[in-house]
Amino acid sequence: MEMSAPNNGVAVRDTNAHEVEVMAKATRRRFSAEYKLKILREAEAGTQPGETGALLRREGLYFSNLRTWRAQRQAGELGGLAPKKRGPAAQAKNPLAAKVAALEREVTRQKARAARAEALVELQRKVAELLGIDLSRNGERP
Repeated sequence: MEMSAPNNGVAVRDTNAHEVEVMAKATRRRFSAEYKLKILREAEAGTQPGETGALLRREGLYFSNLRTWRAQRQAGELGGLAPKKRGPAAQAKNPLAAKVAALEREVTRQKARAARAEALVELQRKVAELLGIDLSRNGERP
């Protein structure tokens, strides 16, 4: 079945072409705590038979969702009804860590300064030795 008319936005079928059907990737639905509580209230407010089923069909939910959410609410897991943060748990920061880090940086700066001062003193000794100047003070020996 081959058509020779130009394609004006109309699907043209060619027997030689391979048909590929692209399926949309399913994503997991996430429900907010407010939505879960709203659905639970609506399900429990129903007095007529079949109202819960109509609610579930309307919302696209399963009875297992209601069962899980009721168990979470009954266990007092209000955090279980809220979306959970993914990833590793945040580590509690030590209040002294910032001060220790600042002091370590200061020690590093002071050590570098002391090394420069020692290098300068050594340079002065060498210059004094070359010039023949005695650097001893008050009878001290260098």
